[in-house]
This record gives sequence, structure tokens and C-alpha cells, in this order.
Amino acid sequence: MICVSIGRGRHRHMIAEHRHLAELGAQLVELRLDYINGPVNLRRLLADRPCPVIITCRRAADGGKWSGSEESRQLLLRSAIAEGVEYVDLEDDIAAQIPRFGKTKRIVSLHDFRRTPEDLDELIQRLGALDADIVKIAAMANRPHDNVRMLHAMRRAKVPTVGLCMGDIGTPSRILAARFGAPFTYSTFSHERALAPGQLSFQQMREIYHYDSLGPETKVFGVIADPVGHSLSPVIHNAAFEHDEFDAVYVPFRVSKQDLNQFLDEAPSLGVVGLSVTIPHKETVIRKLSKVDGATRRVGAANTIVWEDGALVGHNTDYRAAMDSLESAMGEAGGEVSPVRGKTILILGAGGVARVMAHGFQRRGAEVLVASRTSDRADRLAEKVHCKAIDWAARYAVTADVLINCTPVGMHPNVDETPYDKHHLRPSMVVFDTVYNPESTLLIKEARARSCTVVTGVDMFIRQAALQYKLFTGREAPLAAMRDALRRAIGPARS
Repeated sequence: MICVSIGRGRHRHMIAEHRHLAELGAQLVELRLDYINGPVNLRRLLADRPCPVIITCRRAADGGKWSGSEESRQLLLRSAIAEGVEYVDLEDDIAAQIPRFGKTKRIVSLHDFRRTPEDLDELIQRLGALDADIVKIAAMANRPHDNVRMLHAMRRAKVPTVGLCMGDIGTPSRILAARFGAPFTYSTFSHERALAPGQLSFQQMREIYHYDSLGPETKVFGVIADPVGHSLSPVIHNAAFEHDEFDAVYVPFRVSKQDLNQFLDEAPSLGVVGLSVTIPHKETVIRKLSKVDGATRRVGAANTIVWEDGALVGHNTDYRAAMDSLESAMGEAGGEVSPVRGKTILILGAGGVARVMAHGFQRRGAEVLVASRTSDRADRLAEKVHCKAIDWAARYAVTADVLINCTPVGMHPNVDETPYDKHHLRPSMVVFDTVYNPESTLLIKEARARSCTVVTGVDMFIRQAALQYKLFTGREAPLAAMRDALRRAIGPARS
């Protein structure tokens, strides 16, 4: 179950959101009285309520907005109990002062905005002893290990416990709470109005992560990156799981370089059986792998990990997706001789995707040139792949058959930028932009206007994800469902 927190300054807005959420299927809401401007009219808020509520009035020290006296705050909480509210949230230091009455259930809570306490088992036991029906702990995650500790402590608890790690590192604890026995998790009404760090919206929890369908046997997949909040991989993989009715969830894990090894060691304890890998881990993760496929070995980077009989096996689906995307656009994919053979390919950028492209097309007999805004990176890539580096300013002097943008130029929100001036585009060129958000970048729009053959980043992104899905599940990916989910997430304004 998902509890949706509502924090609005006016009674009528809080009541309206409550009714709207109930219409959307919410089964429990938290009314944050500390957000109300002026005197609180409890009876007005609770009259004809469309679904059960938790009454919370949080002090500033606990992350709330209450500015009145502590005596007035506790009086509000007692009044809510007297009105027969379904749940009341009581901080650990006042729980003993407010006795149980009627049918109202007691949530005894503790918040720590600096860290996740070390003694979670002892802490849950102490809070439970304060006549708690439910224990709630919300603590800041500073490392992925904090999620692991919180989720396992929640599973071991003898009193029903909601254990949440705050911040973007802590997002997995909110999504995986159902798998580890939480009676419910918390979300916000809108992702633009989060009431706690790292809180997801009700829509995200339901429509992306399908929270209410998760259980103790749900398989866990995810993406590891730093940062990770921008990734749209959860959107498309979870859409594929839902389409195939596959009991799995795909979670964003923010993992730093320093925490990578420990995270990979602990991931199976969270039910993780497969991961997508992106910046900054594609190269360093190889040291932890027991076996790699040929593409990973050749490129020196992995973007996919699958646990097979306890061993970590690495794959690189970017490689095949990139090759297939371009060769299909050129109309001759699958033949003995690649359609890029003998062609001049100009790659803009010198990062991980550029290396995949340069290596793959150089092996297929193309003349590959690399231009980067950072010239020494282009030099290093050219030396490693045995292709040619040119100055960024010299990119227009090349008569390229294929132009590939591997830079982030043109990515949302900087949609009015392009790495290549339209006046140098020719109708005979193939233009491949690996940026997928938006799909129609300025470069792609201008290439179409010049009658170039175009390949969008969406094509490559979906292809690599589909290959990952096959590795994760053993099933062919539902391409249409994945593509539709991605385009909905990007939105018509950006496509």
C-alpha cells in the first residue's frame, strides 16, 4: 500500500487533493497539519473523508513546518485521536505522553536528517515498546549500504515497520519496502512537491514501479550510476515487465565509485539478479566480473551485469545496438559486408559511447575520425582504437558519409543547441544522434530538413535495452511497449 502525503497551506486544497487521490485509487493519505496556514480545523479536514488518513504535525526539528507551541501541537494530535482518525503519527519523544484511545492506531516515528543510525534493530525495538502499532524510521542515506541495512532491519522487525532512507541514494528503500515487509511506503501527491528528500510521487510509484504488485519473491533489476536521477531506464524496463506480467521491478541505484564493490557484493541480498551499468562504472566494473562477452572484452567496458550461479557476468549491449541502428538505417544490415565499409565516419565526442562506435565501425572497415571539444581525450581514444583524431574546429573540413553525435549537446533541457552547424549537412549524409531526450534534437531536425538519413538516440536506446531485457529474463523484449513508455516519458513537447 502507498500512503500519499499531502501538504497544502489551505484546508480546501488539502481536502480537494484527498478526494482526487481517492478517485485515483489511493488507499491511505497522510494529512500534514504543519503545512496549514493559520488555525487547523480538524473536523473540516476529516468530515466525509474518502479514504483512511494518517494525521501528522511535524516540528521543524523533524523536517516539518510547525511554528506554533509544542503544547498546541500535542493538543492537535490528541484531538485527532478523539475524532477517531485511523492513524496518528507520534514522534518517539512524545509517544509516551499521548495515550492510546479508541480505534486510532499509533505510528511511533523517528527522523534523522544526517545519517542512518547504526543500531537499527535496537531502535526499532525501542520505538515498538512505546505502544506502537507501526514503527516508522526515516533516515538520511549517505551510502547504498544504508538501504541494505534499513531494508533488512525492516524485514527482521517484530513490530510492523516502515523504514525509509531519505535522499536520492535512499530511493531504492522506498521502492523495495513492499518486498521487505513494510505495511506501506510513502509518496507525495506530485513529484514537484516532495515533502521529504528523495520522495517519489504517487504516479511514479504506481505507474512506473507498480508498487502494489511487488512482493517477497519479486526479482530486482536496476541501473547503477552516479548521478542516476536522470535515467529513463526504469521507465522502459518496468513497462516491459508489466506488459509481460513478469514479477520484477527495475530500480535506480545511485552508487559512487567508492561504493561500487560493496554494492555489488550486497546486491543479491536485495534480490538483485541483473543490472544496467552506466557512467561512471562501465570500465571499472570489469574488475568485479567473473566472465565477459566478446564485445565487453573488445571495448573494455560493460553496460550490463547478470548474476549466473552466483558469478557476475558482463555484457555490452551498447555495441550491438549501435551497429544495428546505423546499419539498419543504411539499408543493408545483416549482410556479409557491412554497409559502413569504406565509408568515412565522423564521431563527435570521445566518451564511452564514442569508444563503442569508433571500435565497432573501425572493425567493420570504415575510416573513423574522432573530434572532441577536449582534444587530448580524442587523442587517447584514437590511439586506443587505432583511428584518427582531428581538432574540434576541423570537423567541418571532413567530407563525412556518416556523422555521429556522441556528445550531450542538444540534450534536454538544452534543446536549442547542436554540435554541428546545419549549413555543413548534405543530403547524402547519414546523421546519427545518440541523444534520446529529446528524440528529435535540433541536429536531427536540421538533418531531416536537409534530407539526410537520420538515426535517433531512441532507436539505439531501445535496442540496447531490449538486448538487456533478453539477458535479464530470457524473453524477447516487448519493443512497442518499451518505445511507447519512453516516448510518453519524454513527452510530445520534447520529441
